[in-house]
Amino acid sequence: MTLPPGKIPIDILKQIVFKNLGTPRKEIKVGPTAGIDNAVIDIGEKSLIISMDPITGAQERIGWLAVNVNANDIATSGAEPAFLFTCLMLPQNAHKNMVQTISAQMNQAAQELNMAIVGGHAESTPNLTHPIVVACAIGYTQKGKYITSANAKPNDKIILTKTAGIEGTAILASDRENQLKTTLTNEELQKAKDFYQKISIVKDALTAYKTGGVHAMHDPTEGGITGGIHEMADAANLGIHISRERIQVEPETAKICNYFNIDPLQLIGSGALLIAAQPRKASTIAKSLNKSNIPAAIIGEFLPDKTQRIITMPNGKTETLPRPTADHLWQALSRR
Repeated sequence: MTLPPGKIPIDILKQIVFKNLGTPRKEIKVGPTAGIDNAVIDIGEKSLIISMDPITGAQERIGWLAVNVNANDIATSGAEPAFLFTCLMLPQNAHKNMVQTISAQMNQAAQELNMAIVGGHAESTPNLTHPIVVACAIGYTQKGKYITSANAKPNDKIILTKTAGIEGTAILASDRENQLKTTLTNEELQKAKDFYQKISIVKDALTAYKTGGVHAMHDPTEGGITGGIHEMADAANLGIHISRERIQVEPETAKICNYFNIDPLQLIGSGALLIAAQPRKASTIAKSLNKSNIPAAIIGEFLPDKTQRIITMPNGKTETLPRPTADHLWQALSRR
């Protein structure tokens, strides 16, 4: 079987990856699981929240993304991100200016999140054509005081912050600017590039968690909004019903997706946050986010029947919610 670009399909994770996990240890409270991006390890009276992600499809702001995307995964547990390890792999014969640029981006992003970069590795890699940054973020909290993306309950409301395809919009506007000049104005392109400033969901997650009534949170990265919702449902063994009309798509995102003929709901979506909330608390959580200048809306609910994965379109028609086989960013990047 030839693998598609991006994340390895869930069935291969279950068949191969999750069966090769070394020695079990009693300190591990949450280990590798489909739909869960964090590990939880109990050390004394603290729970360590740990997550790792690579940045492979972006070049312009790769260091910035490496810090924020990994910090986001920590924040979805309700903990603050604190420490970061990075692995920087550069193209063969890369200039030291590339090291400077990426390191400065990581430094700025880490300072803004009050994180320390505590170690890692950097190298020039033979046969590599573009830089890749892999990072591992760590946070901590009082023992047991965390949530995971697997904790959604039947009838929980699904809240979405911000809009669809935020990270993908920023990447494509930056890395495919010359192509997009034919369909977007300079002002629109600059606004789309500035979507990088929306990538962090640390404030979103901590605001929601502190409001109360949050069962689970997940940031939709590869696979976009639809991929993220499926992952939450997979982890909780639940179904889904969402309303397409309630999911906001910025005009710049819509234009870029139309140009590349891709779906904004299946475009890498770091910067948005999915929240599973108690039905009676969902409106309060959304209002709390809005008061903090974080756009938020209730877009659907989790269903008891795990076989029901549906989306109601603006015309009132109900369809099966698509499950991305690969993020639509890869489709766009392949079209020159």
